[in-house]
Amino acid sequence: MHETPTRPTFDDVLAAAARIAPHAHVTPVLHSRALDASTGASLAFKGEHLQRVGAFKFRGACNAVWSLDDATAARGVVTHSSGNHGAALALAARLRGIPCHVVVPAGAVRAKLAAIEHYGAILHHCAPTIAARESMCAQVQAETGAASVHPYTDPRVIAGQGTAALELLTAHPDLDALVVPLGGGGLAAGTALAMHALAPACKLYLAEPVGAADGARSFAKGRLDHDFIPDTICDGLRGTLGAINFEILRTADAQVLTIDDAQVVTAMRLLWTRTKQLVEPSSATALAAMLANRALFEGRRVGIILSGGNIDLDALPALFAKEAQP
Repeated sequence: MHETPTRPTFDDVLAAAARIAPHAHVTPVLHSRALDASTGASLAFKGEHLQRVGAFKFRGACNAVWSLDDATAARGVVTHSSGNHGAALALAARLRGIPCHVVVPAGAVRAKLAAIEHYGAILHHCAPTIAARESMCAQVQAETGAASVHPYTDPRVIAGQGTAALELLTAHPDLDALVVPLGGGGLAAGTALAMHALAPACKLYLAEPVGAADGARSFAKGRLDHDFIPDTICDGLRGTLGAINFEILRTADAQVLTIDDAQVVTAMRLLWTRTKQLVEPSSATALAAMLANRALFEGRRVGIILSGGNIDLDALPALFAKEAQP
């Protein structure tokens, strides 16, 4: 999975939207007067936690799977994933009737692994490092002939993820800013492509946990910095920022905002109680970044992509124990 990808364009986002239309949900845009008051902004939440498999990841996976020619598709697909992308690719593959192999790292959230298996993927376990994931993927690909679908650097995946912002900006073309979580950068890069075409004056902010802040360090240095061991409850954001994603985001003049896990849990609690929407920690980073940087957003119209809602309910006591106490 080390091939150099071709940089996707807005035309690819439009093509992805048409391709996934028979399979993906057009998710709702949600509003909360209480959270508007908390942030001092007018918020539009894109509810990707209500997407199929409970995350935006289905968009990119669906686009990748249905982009394959029949002969290639018949050999199946392979990826590595800590959860949401694996489940998304498994469902997309099941819808097309082809095999799906997912390499999963040790320590992945149990609920997410169960979802991957539920959608029919074959699981391959490996050590919890990017190197181990890539190595196992290469081995599976060599043994099966499956087509690789990288979780965030595949151009088809990036284009597919961009359809969430495409829908949001079509419904709300007057947004001043957009805030999305930052992990590997698939959602962020796809969002940047849609924004450049539909709302070039809109500012893109990337919310990243301090325990996996390679994005913030990379932007500060002007080059990728992957020298870190992730330590965050935001399991969906532990991947390293992809090179193609980094270049798209630099071109878009995106700004990274970092928050700690306690701030994430506080934001997640607010989302649960104020909107009654079940979102996972990775998804709550965007609101957490706004709350921590209120002056940046006061008086502005801001879109937030709620990226996913797959949470291990058995882990809630430990999760809320990380919340900062008043």
